[in-house]
Amino acid sequence: MSDLALGYLSFPFLLVLIFLRAPIGLAMLLCGIGGLWLATDGTIVFMARLKSEVFSTFSNYNLSIIPMFLLMGQFATYSGMSRSLFKAGEAWLGHRKGGMAMASVGACAGFGAICGSSLATAATMGKVALPELRKYGYSGGFSTATLAAGGTLGILIPPSVILVIYAILTEQNIAKLFAAAFIPGIIAALGYMVTIAIYVRLYPDQAGTHPRIAYAARFKALGAVWPVLIVFGLVVGGIYQGWFTPTEGAAVGAMGTGVIALFAGSLNWQVFRQSITETATGTGMIFFIVLGAAFYNGFLALTQVPQELSAWVTEQGFSPWMVMVLILVFYLILGCLMDSLSMILLTVPIFWPVISGLDFGLTTEELAIWFGIMVLIVVEVGLITPPVGMNLFIINSMDKETPMTETYKAVLFFVGSDVVRVFILLMFPAITLVFV
Repeated sequence: MSDLALGYLSFPFLLVLIFLRAPIGLAMLLCGIGGLWLATDGTIVFMARLKSEVFSTFSNYNLSIIPMFLLMGQFATYSGMSRSLFKAGEAWLGHRKGGMAMASVGACAGFGAICGSSLATAATMGKVALPELRKYGYSGGFSTATLAAGGTLGILIPPSVILVIYAILTEQNIAKLFAAAFIPGIIAALGYMVTIAIYVRLYPDQAGTHPRIAYAARFKALGAVWPVLIVFGLVVGGIYQGWFTPTEGAAVGAMGTGVIALFAGSLNWQVFRQSITETATGTGMIFFIVLGAAFYNGFLALTQVPQELSAWVTEQGFSPWMVMVLILVFYLILGCLMDSLSMILLTVPIFWPVISGLDFGLTTEELAIWFGIMVLIVVEVGLITPPVGMNLFIINSMDKETPMTETYKAVLFFVGSDVVRVFILLMFPAITLVFV
């Protein structure tokens, strides 16, 4: 069997392992090691690669940004920032029809700006906002769908762990990717709010209202979110202005949120230990997936699958836009089966050579940044796409009384908003590239 055929056959084998519920990192690692062993006729070359690949993967300085952003998210969770954000949005919008749901989306966007993880944003805001939404007459399906969709803003609004991984895979500037994600993130949040406004007019019995709050109380609640603005401005603004590197910015952000949590009285020795432990656990999980992807992608490079696929697409004479649309549709389908990080690590080394060989009228750097944001958005949609949207399960597990089918019905409105946003950003790349 040729190496190329071996590379193609590895895909169904990988999917079988995933369907058998093998951890995605382990599945990719086994496919990579097994493929290397078969491609080298059973020699022990893969053993030497096991040593060199581990060192070359984890000696990448840029990977140190991941535990720093995860730690920043942990400190932000315990400092009460999530509750302050929701209360501020509730104070200004809660008296309007659907206003508390909009406040939840706004709070998710704000918390995502200092967290960088979609699942963490969904879980944290779910604990804060879900009881309040149910208290004031919001239906279970609408409440859970809103928070699941709002949680996806965690990986889109910078800083984003997924964007860091993409930047490493495609050798792009992390700061420019963060800048490019800012406007799409704002559009996403506004799109969700418009979706909520439409939904409550179609189904007025699905949402209640909060009593109107005096302006003095509103401004007081708004003043409580200053720590979020300071951390976001210092980290993202400092990176964009060149005051420090992304890794240094992540360290500054972790330190800043830790100090804020300390002065807020919510950071003690027990909380600090728990934050470090959860950060280490999350980092270990991510790094294991990165290692598995490194082995599998190394095997695919040996078999020349990405190069052959890129050459085949070029020879077919397909329109660049058609190729882009097909890839995005593929991500939507794959998002029903896999988590976002695994999708990025598995597919970007295959699809990026294909896209980079097509002419979209952009420079290589602009194309890489635009493609990265488009992929990130579609991967984000996968987090709320039935039947296996990760955010749906996280939020629904917090509301045992709400059937999953009710969440599915309501979340389709938010998926529709995402599809419209993808179309706009696909047709107008300049929106993404305005700050690059």
